[in-house]
Amino acid sequence: MIERIIHRLLLRRHFWRYVTLGEVAELYAARLLRMTALSLISVMVAIYLYKSGYSVIFIAAAYAVYFTFKVLISYPGALVIARFGPKHSMFFANIAMIPSLMFFLALPNGDIWMLVGHMVFHGISICLYDMAHLVSFSKIKSTKYAGRELGFMNIVDKLAKGMSPFLGGLIAWLLGPEVTIWFASALFLASAIPLFRSAEPVRVRQKINFRGFPWKHAWRSFVAEAAIGVDNAGTGTLWQLFLVSAVLTGSGDKTYAEMGALVSVTLVVGLIIPRVYGRIVDRRRGLDLLRYGVAANSIVHMARPLVNTPVAAGMTNVAYETSTTAYAMAFMRGIFDLADRSGHRIAYLLIIEVMLNLGTALMFAIAVVLMAVLGETPGLHMSFVIIGMITLLISSAKFPLYRR
Repeated sequence: MIERIIHRLLLRRHFWRYVTLGEVAELYAARLLRMTALSLISVMVAIYLYKSGYSVIFIAAAYAVYFTFKVLISYPGALVIARFGPKHSMFFANIAMIPSLMFFLALPNGDIWMLVGHMVFHGISICLYDMAHLVSFSKIKSTKYAGRELGFMNIVDKLAKGMSPFLGGLIAWLLGPEVTIWFASALFLASAIPLFRSAEPVRVRQKINFRGFPWKHAWRSFVAEAAIGVDNAGTGTLWQLFLVSAVLTGSGDKTYAEMGALVSVTLVVGLIIPRVYGRIVDRRRGLDLLRYGVAANSIVHMARPLVNTPVAAGMTNVAYETSTTAYAMAFMRGIFDLADRSGHRIAYLLIIEVMLNLGTALMFAIAVVLMAVLGETPGLHMSFVIIGMITLLISSAKFPLYRR
């Protein structure tokens, strides 16, 4: 049913270069289900660890190790994609998420090794899926209307990310976090079903090599991708830890629902803005969109230490959603174009994944040091300021697509 709805939405105005609309609808449907499952638990993990007695510094250090692990497994993940194709790799990623959730459920009755097991399988799943999705979508998108297709994909993500955190937080508050985990597990299994109704979009049994790789044109995008990793650290776990430890104190289990509501408040923005930005990208104004979005995003990060109420937190989330969608869509369009030009699609997107996780790991490590020296809340404040400065590097990508 989901695929039929998406197919009708795409039929009149979207022109695909390599595959049928049915195959694209399958990709959208699978991603919608997976992102819904991920978003159901996205507001839970860091909060659950914090409420289980782990300190903010420990959680940040654990995430620094987690993203370092993702850096190390990126190359094996790329080998899997090259051999079996992105669709099969997405299936493997969805299956790997199930033991991750089971380890998470065992945390209250286990020890630190349950957390290690959760993060290992979670890292494998996320790393493999993200690369596979980039490889698949970079291959099937339209050249002329890529901005619009990115806009539609962004809307799919926002639908899941907008509704699911509040739903997941509400379920965790009323029925317990365990029920949310089981529901998410079922969705991960369901999201694998649409992937095998069509063939792989790329040739399988490939080998990864860097001979003739266009380093001269690509290296700036790698630096910018590391800055995006820093951005992700600031808007994800570090922001959640700041809210739960300094803004939403004393809420008990209701914190799950409150945090979910703060994330879901961006739904309206996420449904409207991507379509507008997509048209701007297709009109050759992607570079301007990238620069303005990065500047606005930097200001939002530097303003985070001023947040002291749930209303201010919600407004900050809306401002961040507006600014980050602007740069993210233009940046992704540049990445897909460079992946096409490079002749080394999987190798290029492998390095993109490595730099993303490396930037996130480094930012968590910096945050740990700052909190150890300054204290938890002042350390988080300083982290947001540093994130705001580093993310300005995103606009240094200089994609060939945007060169006049």
